[in-house]
Amino acid sequence: MATVAELKCAVKETLEARGVLGQLKARIRAEVFSALNDQREPRPPLLHENLLINELIREYLEFNKYRYTASVLTAESGQPEVPLDRQFLANELKVTEDTSSKSVSDSGGKVFLRGAAANNAAPGPDA
Repeated sequence: MATVAELKCAVKETLEARGVLGQLKARIRAEVFSALNDQREPRPPLLHENLLINELIREYLEFNKYRYTASVLTAESGQPEVPLDRQFLANELKVTEDTSSKSVSDSGGKVFLRGAAANNAAPGPDA
């Protein structure tokens, strides 16, 4: 007969192998945060600018497979569960996507951020 320690170890290994252990930990963290969050003090409204910034951060997190961190960001910030459309983001940030930024294959969202920063940068001394 297996000991309790062996059973715990087997369950942990099985959950890790299925890829759900991290998800469970993230869900527990989000629930603990929610329980600790002072409900008497309402969260400030999610401003349009913060919605866009949070979406860029979420895209970066998900691209880099930080799904658990992204789930906590979504729960804590009040960001909608469904990601915003990339074309909507591009329009709002006034950036143009090329084929490399559409796939975000090697940039981790940095193309989006670099494009947004370049388009919104203050004029230089020659302007």
